[in-house]
Amino acid sequence: MKIIVTGAAGLVGQNLVPRLKARGHEIVAMDKHAANVRILRELHPDITVIAADLAADTGWESALDGADVVVVGHAQIGGLVEDEFIRNNQRATERLLAAIKARGGCRLVHISSSVVNSAAVDWYTETKKAQEAMVRASGLPAVILRPTLMFGWFDRKHLGWLARFMQKTPVFPIPGNGRYLRQPLYEGDFCDIICACVERDFSGGAYNISGQERIDYIDLIRLIKDVTGARTYVRTIPVPLFALLLRVYGLIDKNPPFTVKQLHALVTPDVFEVIDWPGIFGVRATPLREAMIETFRDPRYANVVLEF
Repeated sequence: MKIIVTGAAGLVGQNLVPRLKARGHEIVAMDKHAANVRILRELHPDITVIAADLAADTGWESALDGADVVVVGHAQIGGLVEDEFIRNNQRATERLLAAIKARGGCRLVHISSSVVNSAAVDWYTETKKAQEAMVRASGLPAVILRPTLMFGWFDRKHLGWLARFMQKTPVFPIPGNGRYLRQPLYEGDFCDIICACVERDFSGGAYNISGQERIDYIDLIRLIKDVTGARTYVRTIPVPLFALLLRVYGLIDKNPPFTVKQLHALVTPDVFEVIDWPGIFGVRATPLREAMIETFRDPRYANVVLEF
């Protein structure tokens, strides 16, 4: 099949492409991040990679011709400017859906997010809710997947950034007592679910894809420390002090990997539904420790770092 992957140079896309290649599909990868697009091309010179901003008319639309499935994976996850979330999560999606419909339509696999069911209120959450609503209203056959916090190869934010930070700092700060329940999802498992949705028609379904194992944030950090061999000292600090440190860091780095808004989302108590996705999609759930080892010790991809 001809598979279009948007946001292909990001976390989901970089993990998905090698798995789709292994299944023999024709892949057209789209992304606007120039540096990460270069990495994708270097890793996979045998696929079509298009550097394009889907929110603008730059000729990318013709690549949709003959597509069997579009994996809608583009998203603005972090940042300090609201319009970036609106542009990348809403305007780009609106244009993409219009271009697909103009060509007669095809099936969609939409990568939504568990935040659409979250109690948190921030730019990412609100624009992802709007994005999912657009897909639902498009009239195109679509399956919606809502993953929780993901980790895996190429993780430039989240756990990947935390693991790299551990190697640089003698003290690793944890906001509050660190007893915030997390349900981390291994990107490899999630990409296997996407592949199942590409090859079988799950249209009309919306699935909350959570990690099968629950773990407190502080214990998750300790697990990463153990797997990576980091020597940092894990220390809890008050949430207001942690927020102050983030604000100071934000003055230095205009595109920080972790913001105050994300801190508020971290400490917001959320428990996500755990469904039998291994049974539904025929995918093995990789045990958490095993997945961490694959993520941080893989000889091919563990040391490939994407840009923010």
